[in-house]
Amino acid sequence: MCLIFHSVCVIIKFKEVNVRKSVLISLLLVSGVFSMGDADKKLLAKAKQYFSPLPNSFPSADNPITPQKVELGRLLFFERRLSVNNMISCATCHAIEYYYATPASKDMGALALQRRNSPTVFNTAGQFIQNWIGNRKDVEDQALQALTAPATLGNPSREHVEEKLRKIPQYVELFRKAFPEDKEPITAENIAKAIGAFERTLVTPSRFDEFLKGNTKALTPEEKRGLKTFIEVGCATCHNGALVGGTMYQKFGIYEPYWNYTKSESIDEGRFAVTKNEEDKYVFKVPPLRNVAMTAPYFHDGSVASLEEAVWIMGKVQLGKDLTKEQVRDIVAFLKSLTGKMPENVRTPPILP
Repeated sequence: MCLIFHSVCVIIKFKEVNVRKSVLISLLLVSGVFSMGDADKKLLAKAKQYFSPLPNSFPSADNPITPQKVELGRLLFFERRLSVNNMISCATCHAIEYYYATPASKDMGALALQRRNSPTVFNTAGQFIQNWIGNRKDVEDQALQALTAPATLGNPSREHVEEKLRKIPQYVELFRKAFPEDKEPITAENIAKAIGAFERTLVTPSRFDEFLKGNTKALTPEEKRGLKTFIEVGCATCHNGALVGGTMYQKFGIYEPYWNYTKSESIDEGRFAVTKNEEDKYVFKVPPLRNVAMTAPYFHDGSVASLEEAVWIMGKVQLGKDLTKEQVRDIVAFLKSLTGKMPENVRTPPILP
C-alpha cells in the first residue's frame, strides 16, 4: 500500500513539474511574441517618419490622366518611328525585359551615345525633377526634349516627327480621341503629354508598401533588420519618401571622391553642367530605390554591376562608414523588398499602328 501511494505521489509531483514547465515555456513564448510585436511596431513607426506607400498614380494638374491619353502614350512609348532613323523608341533604353531600364552602362541613342545611365521609368513620374542632373522638369518635359536630342530620338525638329505621325491614319484618330478639344491634335507637346500620362500610371507597389500600411508580417526578419540598418546608418537621410529617393539633390562623394571606388571611366561633374556653380560639382539627383534589385548597373554612369558593391560604396563615400558584410547583406535584403509587381498592361509590347 505504501509503495502504491508513494508511486501515486511521485506521478502527481511529476505532472505538477511538467505543468509548471509548460506554463513557464508558454509565458516565455508569449513574452517573446509580444516583444517581437513591440519591436515591429517601433520599426514601423520609425519607417513612417521617412517613407510612405506608393500612390495609385502620379497625377498632374497640367496634364490630367485619361484612358485615351494613357493608351496613346503606351503606343508612342514603343514607337520607333518617333526617332529620326526609325530605329529608336523610349522602350529601346527602357526595356520591358529589364524592368523598363537598361543593362547597359550607357545606351546609344539615334545619333549619339548617352552621357549617363538610363534608369527605370517605373515610378519615375513621382520624382521632384527628371534626369540625373535635373535638366528636365517632369516626365512631359523629358519626353518633349527627347524628340530632338541627338542621344535619344534625334529628330532635326519637332515638326519633322509631327509630320511623320500625321501620315499614319490610326494615329490621327488616336490623337483626336486623346485631345478632342485641339484643332490640330498631333503636336510635339501632345506627344509628350500622352507619353507623360502613360508614365504617370507606371506604379509598382511592393511588400514594403504593405508593411508601411501596417502589415508587419509583410517583410521577413532579415528585411526588417535591413530596413532598421538602412535608417540607423543614415541611408534614409537622402533616400526617403514614397520612392525611397527622388526627392532631392546630393553630392556624390561627400567623404571621398566617388571615382576612387566606382572606377568610373570618366569623371562626371553632375549639375555643374546645368548651373555652372562650383557648389554643384558632382551633385546629382538622389535616385529612387524602388525596383533597384532589378535595374543594374548602378550609379549615374552604370559603373558598378553589383548591388552589394554599390551599397558598400555608398557607405564609404556618402556616409563615411565601412559597412560590415552583415550590414550590407541586410540592407540588400531590404532593398529587394522594394521590387514591385509590374502592371499587367505593360508586360508585353503593344501592336503598333
